[in-house]
Amino acid sequence: MTSWWPVLAIVAVVGATFAIGLFGVRVSRTTSDFLVASRSVSPTLNASAIGGEYLSAASFLGIAGLVLSYGVDMLWFPVGYTVGYLVLLILVAAPLRRSGAYTLPDFAEMRLRSRRVRSASSVLVVLIGWLYLLPQLQGAGITLRALTGAPVWLGAVVVAVVVGITVATGGMRSITVVQAFQYWLKLFAIALPAVLLVAAWYRDGTPVFTEGGWGDPLSGYGEREYPLYTTYSIVLATFLGTMGLPHVLVRFYTNPDGRAARRTVLAVLALLSVFYLFPPVFGALGRIYTPELAGTDAADTVVLVLPSVVFDGWLGDALSALVAAGAFAAFLSTASGLCVSVAGVLSQDLLRHEGRLGDGVRRFRLGTAIAIAVPFALALVAGRANLAQTVTLAFAVAASTFCPLLVLGIWWPRLTEKGALAGLLVGGGAALAAVVAVLAAGPFTGVAGALLGQPAAWTVPLAFATCVVVSLRTGDRSQRLVSDAAMARLHGPEEIQARRA
Repeated sequence: MTSWWPVLAIVAVVGATFAIGLFGVRVSRTTSDFLVASRSVSPTLNASAIGGEYLSAASFLGIAGLVLSYGVDMLWFPVGYTVGYLVLLILVAAPLRRSGAYTLPDFAEMRLRSRRVRSASSVLVVLIGWLYLLPQLQGAGITLRALTGAPVWLGAVVVAVVVGITVATGGMRSITVVQAFQYWLKLFAIALPAVLLVAAWYRDGTPVFTEGGWGDPLSGYGEREYPLYTTYSIVLATFLGTMGLPHVLVRFYTNPDGRAARRTVLAVLALLSVFYLFPPVFGALGRIYTPELAGTDAADTVVLVLPSVVFDGWLGDALSALVAAGAFAAFLSTASGLCVSVAGVLSQDLLRHEGRLGDGVRRFRLGTAIAIAVPFALALVAGRANLAQTVTLAFAVAASTFCPLLVLGIWWPRLTEKGALAGLLVGGGAALAAVVAVLAAGPFTGVAGALLGQPAAWTVPLAFATCVVVSLRTGDRSQRLVSDAAMARLHGPEEIQARRA
């Protein structure tokens, strides 16, 4: 009987997703509606939607599992995920919105007037999106299996079908409201059980886990090698990778102007800071009440199983159902944002020359089917991976590719087409090679294990250095003229640009 509680909760989340998405279906008519919600989303609504799509399986389940297994070192994950938005606020948000682009490839072409850089950016957006979608689908399967005993593939099917239908029918305008609702659902679903668990911990006499190493910074707890390098690489990937995530950046194209984009980022910082207070609570209390999960493949399920372990009867069942609803909201919202961003790039770049496909809306819907089908197939055949680590690999690829393109493209006038292209290929190639090695043949040990498991510490500097060196050797007068025009657009007062338009 207990297994029906989480099933009903998940059905309720899916039903609410469809119901709220119907509003977007009624008002979505143009390509602009589907891609950027006609650039009319308010900062408050946009911040809630960003919080909804950004707080993924890694945030809802993975962080608690890492803290449970490896201790306080893992708190760098939520810190990095949040501070990444501060870097985004300072360096990228407002200029990116002023660029007038729909997608990252749009920005690349506007800045450099290069179809080659645009094409490379398009391929990377799709690959990063698929890499980030994979743990969302796997997490859904893990959740259903842990709570109901259902086969792992069933959770991936549910998320893929719901996301595909919602995105294809309503696009960005539809999922904006859906994701905003899902952020607040996730916050409630993780905050209430965490508060009650802390109260139960006090009731039990505040027992403390005392095994040496778990609470010590840079301890290498769990026989992790090179903890200092690993920590700095995680910090670099999460601090700089946020600005390169396609489903994050596309959100700033939906703001009316650059000022609204900055206000959106400030609101996001507040929302994320509140949410990330709670997953470490599950990890720490899991060390006390469910220590058998630590260091196993089941560590990611501690958020799901801890309430029923601590509380008996209907309260444990109800809290388990609540966290199941929050977990599925995490999978659905993040997968929706990724699906929109990947489908937008597919429809605007890789499918745009297929004249028989018809208008932009039809291409977008086909792109949606492709965007969700590929990671769904990978989720069925890929091996079991740590959710937070897989997501961090996506951050590392984003930090090694789009971070140099955006930072140098916005703030360094001497960036050239060849420099940007070389940086994307070298940084992206190195990071993707590490990802493929880890997912296909890992985990590795020794120096190779550290460098491949967390590659950002060497791939990000490599990408920046490549961009700078090649740009300095290939600059010419025509490139400077293109750069001057782009810089005026990125940094000029929006009121003057509006009058010129």
